[in-house]
Order: sequence, then structure tokens, then C-alpha cells
Amino acid sequence: MDRYPDQKRAVHYLYPPVEPFDQRMIDAGQGHRIYAEQSGNPNGIPVIVCHGGPGGGSSPAMRRYFDPDVYRIILFDQRGCGRSRPYASCENNTTWHLVADMELIRRQTGIESWILFGGSWGATLALIYAQTHPDRVQQMILRGVFLMTKAELDWFYGGGAGKFWPETWAKFVSLIPDGERSDMISAYHKRLFSGNLDEEVRFGRAWSAWENALATVHSNGQSGESPGDYARAFARLENHYFRNGGFLDYDGQILANMGRISHIPGVIVQGRYDMICPPSSAWRLNELWPNAELKMVRNAGHALSEPGISAELVRAMDRIAGELVP
Repeated sequence: MDRYPDQKRAVHYLYPPVEPFDQRMIDAGQGHRIYAEQSGNPNGIPVIVCHGGPGGGSSPAMRRYFDPDVYRIILFDQRGCGRSRPYASCENNTTWHLVADMELIRRQTGIESWILFGGSWGATLALIYAQTHPDRVQQMILRGVFLMTKAELDWFYGGGAGKFWPETWAKFVSLIPDGERSDMISAYHKRLFSGNLDEEVRFGRAWSAWENALATVHSNGQSGESPGDYARAFARLENHYFRNGGFLDYDGQILANMGRISHIPGVIVQGRYDMICPPSSAWRLNELWPNAELKMVRNAGHALSEPGISAELVRAMDRIAGELVP
């Protein structure tokens, strides 16, 4: 019998909750302080979790994808979100700052090399970190691949996904005047950074609702209203990064640099019906990554909490543990 039937809830595949043995605020410079924590086995296999967004923050549930007897689990909140400070700040906040923050965490924790675990934007960050510091990466486990390309942004903010969810898309664009709808990222940027807190919260909630509504394969196109401060921070950070193309040097940079990390083992877990990050990106990445294995999960969308997605991620980490622990 399959240990991972799709109909179970995601939590059934996870390890029991575990508390951190180390929590710290790290002075990263440029006015930013980064929250980082460690849980699991202090002498175990180091694995760092790159959360999504940008701006999503880490959560206690992210610790539960790893056997705590085997893994040394590092979570951190990227600049401007979660418990990192200043909250919702986009100043001195780029992909390259985040890569440097990860290196700072690695050095402060005395880790020589680690496994990277990330989904969505977290997969983007993991890939860019690995391409920058390939000697520090043992393996990568990625979920819901996002390559920070113009085509992907056009899909989600230019009406592609909206063709499948026209009523939800109509609600997202309804707040923007007709003359500005050809560039929704810039239109929302104007409102998310207006300096009017009420307006920033209103548009932050609308931005977040559009993404949240399409996160799971079982969505009905609706999403609950996020707390105002969280929605504002999440939307501002995402918009800041997307408006700047992830601060990459050119479109398609991640795929162009896959030769730097083609030797690193990897697992790609992708929902077949991911409306936010369509499977074509995972497929293209896998074609250029000879040491990666692509797991296309049927009846799954984008969210980490999708049962089939969680099952495959735990399965991958258990297999790696079996390979690395005598």
C-alpha cells in the first residue's frame, strides 16, 4: 500500500512538533536584524529552509519536514518579514543581501556546508545561493519552482493565470484604473508604497488575496483576509522584488548558470496543477540539472501544505537521511 495517498491531510506526513534549541537575532548590517533558529539534532545533518514570498516568513510547521533525530534544522526570516527587523522594510533588501545573510548564518553557526530546502521564491533563493556558493551546498530539495523570469511574472500578473480564474482576476484588477492595468506590478507598487498606511494595507490585502486564492488545487477562488500588517509586508516585499526582476543581472539568469551546480544532487517536487508557478519551469530546470530528480505530483497545486507535496518532501528528506547516516 502506498504510504503517501493523496487523500490524507498534509500534517499526517510530518514529524511531530519540535522546539528550537537556539534562537537568535543576527545583526546583518545596513540596519537589518535577522531572526534565525536551530532545532533538531545539534550534531545532525545541517539543512536550511528558505521560505517563500519574498516576505512569507518562516513557521514552526517548516521544522516538521525533517527527522529531528537526524537533521540540524535551520530556519530564518528573510529581511523585512517574520521576526526580522525592520518589518516590511525594502531598503537594503535585495536577493544579494539575502544570499549574504545566509552566508552570515552559516558562519555564525559553524556549519561548513548544508542542504538547501526551499519552495516557490525559496527555491529561487536556494538556486541563486547555490550558484554563488556551490562549495557550501550538499544537496537541494526544491518545491514549486520559480525561476524569477519575466515570463513567469507575466503569467501570474499579466492575466495568464487569470484565464483560469477570471472572477478572481477581475477582483484583483478592479482596484486599478483601466489605463494602468497593462502593468499590474507597477500599478500596485504605486499604492503599496504610497505612504498612506490605510491604502497600503488595502492593496496589500488585495495582492495577497490573489496569490492565496490560487495556492491549492482545491481552491474555490476565495481566500480568507490576511491580517493587515502581514498582508502589507508580504505584498510590499514581493512587489519590490518582482518589480526589480529579483535583482538579477538579466532575464533567465538562473537557467543560464545551471552549469555551476549541475554536479549537486537535487530533488524537485512540483504540483502538476500549480497555478502560481506552472510546471514548465520545473521541467526546464530539470533538463539542465543532470543530478536532479523531478517528482511531478498529480492532483497538487502550489502550496507547501498540499498533501501530495508534503508527502514527497518528507519522503525525499527521509531517503537522504538513510543515505547519509550510517
